[in-house]
Amino acid sequence: MTDGAYPSPNHGDRRGYRPELIVLHYTGMSDAPSARARLCDAQAEVSAHWLIGEDGGAEALVSEDRRAWHAGAGAWQGREDVNSRSIGIEIANPGDRPFTARQMDALTDLLRGIMARWRIGPDSVIGHSDMAPGRKIDPGPRFDWQRLAHEGLALWPDDGPDRPLAESLDIIGYPGGDPELRLAAFRLRFRPWAHGLETAEDRRGAAGAAELYQRERKHAG
Repeated sequence: MTDGAYPSPNHGDRRGYRPELIVLHYTGMSDAPSARARLCDAQAEVSAHWLIGEDGGAEALVSEDRRAWHAGAGAWQGREDVNSRSIGIEIANPGDRPFTARQMDALTDLLRGIMARWRIGPDSVIGHSDMAPGRKIDPGPRFDWQRLAHEGLALWPDDGPDRPLAESLDIIGYPGGDPELRLAAFRLRFRPWAHGLETAEDRRGAAGAAELYQRERKHAG
């Protein structure tokens, strides 16, 4: 398809990179039509490659070989300019409710295709909150990461030993910064029910995740 087949004008060259990450978002807007209008508004200067509506319909807004403007500032596994390195998927959800079964079904189908096309492993499917701790919280605590992991489309760890949290978060891929913000980002993804000060459960969960991510990368390499 040509660029003219995609409705969003908000994209650019990938600056020599190829897609190696998939970043999941919620739209934070009232409904899918409102989100689509914004993602296709040249003045808004935001976009994503895909938008999944409440009914499970998936629409391509930007060609996957182009750089969409969805991630903003942040990093993952030491890699900055995430927009140039990623494919962005927006899921219509205001951020205050569970994602629909149809949306999750559509997302799993979409992820399988993208991961196969670009040879992206489950360790490289992340949330916006993972790469931008403290700045973003989507797709939020109601997103079903365990379902994606069960289908081989993301990672979900068992607990590991009680090791320093910062060391494990570095291995997983979280960018450096304020320890409290990094803990909050980790919890959004892996322990959304947890609150308060760092606990041994946080450390064991992060250690298990670090081991799982290391194994996945070694296998992929």
